[in-house]
Amino acid sequence: MANLLYRLGRFSYQRRRLVAAIWTFLLVLLGVGALTLGGQTSNTFSIPGTESQRALDALAKDLPAASGASASVVVKAPAGKTLMDPVVKAAVGVAVGKVAEVPDVTGAVDPYTARAISPDGTTGLIQVQFGQAADQLSEDTTTAYDGLSSLSSGDLRVVPGGAVVGGPPEIRSTEIIGVAIAAVVLVVTFGSLVAAGMTLLTALIGVLAGMAGLFLVTAFTEVSSTAPILALMLGLAVGIDYALFLSSRHRTQLAEGMDPEESVARATATAGSAVLFAGATVVIALAGLSLVGVPFLTAMGLAAAATVLTAVLVALTLLPAMLGFLGQRVLPRKLRNHGAHAAVEPAAAKEGFGFRWARLVTRFRIPIVALGILGLGALALPVQDMRLAMPDGATAPENSNQRIAYDLSAAAFGPGSNGPLVVVVKTPSAQQSEALVGQVLGLTKNFKDIVAAQPGPASQDGATRLISVIPASGPASEQTADLVGDLRDSLKPLSQNGADVSITGNTAIGVDVSQKLTDALPTYLLVVIGLSFLLLLLAFRSILVPLKATLGFLLTIGATFGITVGVFQLGWGAALFGVDSPGPLVSFLPIIMMGILFGLAMDYEVFIVSRVREEFVHGKHATEATIAGVGHGARVVTAAALIMAAVFAGFILVHDPIIKTIGFGLTIGVLIDAFVVRMTIVPAVLSLLGDRAWWFPKWLDKITPKVDIEGESLRVDEANKPKGLVSVD
Repeated sequence: MANLLYRLGRFSYQRRRLVAAIWTFLLVLLGVGALTLGGQTSNTFSIPGTESQRALDALAKDLPAASGASASVVVKAPAGKTLMDPVVKAAVGVAVGKVAEVPDVTGAVDPYTARAISPDGTTGLIQVQFGQAADQLSEDTTTAYDGLSSLSSGDLRVVPGGAVVGGPPEIRSTEIIGVAIAAVVLVVTFGSLVAAGMTLLTALIGVLAGMAGLFLVTAFTEVSSTAPILALMLGLAVGIDYALFLSSRHRTQLAEGMDPEESVARATATAGSAVLFAGATVVIALAGLSLVGVPFLTAMGLAAAATVLTAVLVALTLLPAMLGFLGQRVLPRKLRNHGAHAAVEPAAAKEGFGFRWARLVTRFRIPIVALGILGLGALALPVQDMRLAMPDGATAPENSNQRIAYDLSAAAFGPGSNGPLVVVVKTPSAQQSEALVGQVLGLTKNFKDIVAAQPGPASQDGATRLISVIPASGPASEQTADLVGDLRDSLKPLSQNGADVSITGNTAIGVDVSQKLTDALPTYLLVVIGLSFLLLLLAFRSILVPLKATLGFLLTIGATFGITVGVFQLGWGAALFGVDSPGPLVSFLPIIMMGILFGLAMDYEVFIVSRVREEFVHGKHATEATIAGVGHGARVVTAAALIMAAVFAGFILVHDPIIKTIGFGLTIGVLIDAFVVRMTIVPAVLSLLGDRAWWFPKWLDKITPKVDIEGESLRVDEANKPKGLVSVD
C-alpha cells in the first residue's frame, strides 16, 4: 500500500495543475447537479415490515384521505373568556377557514364539530388532515401551515402543531465557531497562516464535493433531513484532521532537509497510509449501519460514509498537489531553505510535552490504568437508565410553534392528546368491520392508560374503519410504549377469519422504530467490535494490541453514553447546553454514535500506535518505543482531537434536538477517546505489556495479509529510490 500511495503522491505533486483542474471540474459538476436536480430531504422515520407501517400502507389503498399527515392547530381563548364567547367563536371560524386554504389540506374540522374542547372551555383543537405524508409536503405547504400563528390576536391565540411544523434543521452562523476554533488550532500547530489556510481549504473542498453529491442523490432516493448535517459534521472534522496528519509529516521532512517532491511522496505513503486505513474504518463502520435494516438509518450512514471517503480522496490527491504549489511556504520562515535551522523542529519535538507526558504515564502505569478504568466506568453508570424514543413536540425548541402547541394541548387535554394511536380495522365486509369496532372499543375500557377512544372515518365500502385512541401519557413516554405492546396483545385474537386489527399513527411508528433499533443495537455492537479487532490485527500484526484497542473503545462508548444520558435525559447541567426539556434519547443515537466513534477511535489508535510499532521494530525497547511514539504523535493528535471536538461542538448550538445530542455526544466521545484512552491508558497498557504487546503467532503471520501502514517498504538507503519505484517524470 505504501508503494502505491508513494506513486500517487508523486504524481499529484508533479501533475498538480491537472489534479487541481480535475477537482475543480468535479466540484462544479456536482454543484450544478445538486442545484438543478436536487430534491427534498425527508423528515419522517419508518421501518418497512413493522405493524404500524403495514397498516399505514394499507390505509393508502383503502382510505387514502386518512393516510396523509394529520395535525392539530391549538386555539386558546383570551383570559376571562371561553371558546363559546361569540367574538372568540367568530375568530375560531376565521382560523378554520384559513387552515382549509393551506395547500394540500384536505380537511379542517373545527373544535365544536369534533368536540375537541377542554373541560374549562378555554382551549380547542382544529383537526387538520393533509393529502400527503409529512415528508412529501411541499415547502410552500409547511411554510403556510407554520405561518398560521400570525392569526393570533387579542380575541384568540392560534398555534399550529404536529410533525408538519418546522422542517429540516438548518445550519446557522453559530456552527462557524467550530471552524474558527479549528483555524486557530491549526495556526498554533503549524506556526504558519499559509499551512493552516491550505489545510482548511482542502477540507472545505472535500465537504463541498461530498455535500453537493449528497443533495444530488436526493433526486433519486429518499434521504433523511438529518443526513446532510451529519455528513457536514463528519466531513469537516475528518477532512481537517486527515489534511493535518499528512501535511504535518511533510513539514517535518522538509524541516529535516528532504527535497519537497520526495517529501510529499513519502508523506503520502506513510501518513497517507494511516489516513487511508483510518478513513476506511470510518467508512466501513458507517456503511455497516445498513446491516440494521432501517432505510433512513442506512441513508444517513451511507451519506456520511460518502463524505468521509471524499475527504480521504482529497487528502491523498488534492493535498499533495496543493503542497506542490506552496513549496517551502508551508514552513515557518525560520525553517525554510534547509538552512541552519533545519533540525530545529524535530529537536524541539523531542523536548516537548508529548515526551514528558509519555514518560509520566509509563512511570505510573499501574495507578493510571486503574484510575482510568474506574473513572470511565463511573461515568458510564447512567447508561443503565438510558431510554430511547423518537423525538416529539416535548423536545422541540422552547419557543417553537411545535413545542408551544404541544404544551398547550398537554395542559388542556393531557400529554396523550399529542400522540393519539390509530387502530385500523380491516375486514371482508362492512358488517364484520362494524362489529369488530365495537369489540375494540370495549377492550380499550380495560386499560387505565387510555383516556378516550372513539370511532373515526371509514372507507367507501365500510370494510376498513379507524378508531382514535388517546393515551394518558405522552408519545415518547415509557408508559405509552408499554400501552402499544399490551393493546396489540389484546387485539391480536381479533385478527382472524380474514380480519386484521392493527395499530398505527405517528406514536405507534415511533414505538416500532425504537424497538427495532434497540433490538439491533447488540448485534451492531458485536459487528463493530469484531471489525475493530480484525482491522487492528491486520494493521499491527498483534493479538494484544487489537484486544486493548477494542476494550478501550468500549470504555469510550460507555463513558460517552453515560455523560450524554446524564445531560439530555437526566438533566445534569442541561441549561448549559440549551436543553429545554430533558427526555429520552433519540432511538438511533446509540447506533450512529457507535459507528462514528469507532472510526474516530481507530484514527487515533492508528496514528499513535503505528509510530510506537515503527520505533519498536527498529530496535527500541518496548517502553522507550512507547515514549517515542506518543512523544512524536502527541502534538498532532492533540491538535486533531481539539479540531474535531471544536467542529462537533459547534453543532451543539443547533436548536434541533437530534443534531444537538449527536454534536454533544461526539464532542465528549472524541475528547475522552483521544486524551483519556489513546494518549493515557493505551501507552500505560503498552508499557505494562512490554514486548508481549507485539506477540503474533507464526501460523497467523503466514496467513495474514501484510498491510504496510508505517511505510516499511520505503525504508532503504537514502541514496537510492525505494525498491520497485520509478519516477513518473
